[in-house]
Amino acid sequence: MARPSLREKIIDAALECFHEQGFLGCSVQDITDAAGAPKGSFYNHFKTKEALALEVLQRYVDAVRVGMLFEGDRPPLERLRAHFEYLIERNKDLDFARGCMIANFTSEMADHYPDMRTALDHAMTRWSTAITSLLRQAQIDGKLSQAKDPERLARFMICAWQGTLMRARIAKIHQPFDDFFALIFEDLLA
Repeated sequence: MARPSLREKIIDAALECFHEQGFLGCSVQDITDAAGAPKGSFYNHFKTKEALALEVLQRYVDAVRVGMLFEGDRPPLERLRAHFEYLIERNKDLDFARGCMIANFTSEMADHYPDMRTALDHAMTRWSTAITSLLRQAQIDGKLSQAKDPERLARFMICAWQGTLMRARIAKIHQPFDDFFALIFEDLLA
């Protein structure tokens, strides 16, 4: 396997740095130090820290595996549940300390970096569209009431998930996830 390029090392280091300390909490120097790269090399690969953050966001979005919603032949609501269970495990592995990078970038950057705001909106729309698709399939399969609006449910689910992550991050407990699963899968989607 080929060794990662310096550019890849910088992206990997930035993902960790941004997720742990936030966009504003880490400097280009922090990122290049973590990558084991001279600071000047940063600008050989990225015009700005924001340009790097846009690439990091894409890497993060890929890591949350929205595509897993369409993997396998399990019923749609089971795949949706498995997706959120996967996300919980990611957060538990980090001791509930980092939350969601999409939400973190939104709170730090959306008002001041238009390109990031657009990228964040695209990421949320992609996720919402994927969930909507599963919910529509669940309606076709007779597992979700036709009276429910899949688009609205998907958007709400993502907003509820972001709030769940914030609460778990604050309290460092699993209870917000239990509440999320009970309300979403036992009440809303039942």
